[in-house]
Amino acid sequence: MQANATISFRESIAGTTLSFSGQAGQGAPVTARVPAGITDGARIRVKGKGVLGEAGAGDLFITVNVQGHPIFSRRDDNLLITLPVTFTEAALGGDVNVPTLSGEEVTLRLPAGSANGKTLRVKGRGVVRKEGTAGDLLVTIEITVPQRIDGKAKAALEDYAAATKGADPRVDFIKTARS
Repeated sequence: MQANATISFRESIAGTTLSFSGQAGQGAPVTARVPAGITDGARIRVKGKGVLGEAGAGDLFITVNVQGHPIFSRRDDNLLITLPVTFTEAALGGDVNVPTLSGEEVTLRLPAGSANGKTLRVKGRGVVRKEGTAGDLLVTIEITVPQRIDGKAKAALEDYAAATKGADPRVDFIKTARS
């Protein structure tokens, strides 16, 4: 017998218990334990809770569908997050707070000169494996550009533009495109 169940992203990481009513409302409810760390599309086998046949009850196979999360995603045992940072945080570096799936925040040291798309690792903050070790939290930097700049911030950026007038980050890019 086959069944489908949808669980939240958090439930897939922490584990949960599913409850099903019997076939067509008949029989006792069936519960199934979803192990921590289950992946989308995985199947759970519940022995003896399937269709009743000549040799007794068969097995129930549950396909688990994991809902997406608005902030976190998963690759193997690593959790992934894209963290918005300001231009000044990326250019100058510093400490930034990063949310974890457990709800707490960890402090991540952002190196000066961090480029957009750079990925940093927070060890041991990913999916916990059966043996007790954990994957990592992989934090990808996304530099945000302010929509409005005025006053002192605008003047500071104009000063920065004047100070770096000769720098063109596209020189090598354009040479490569032409070759």
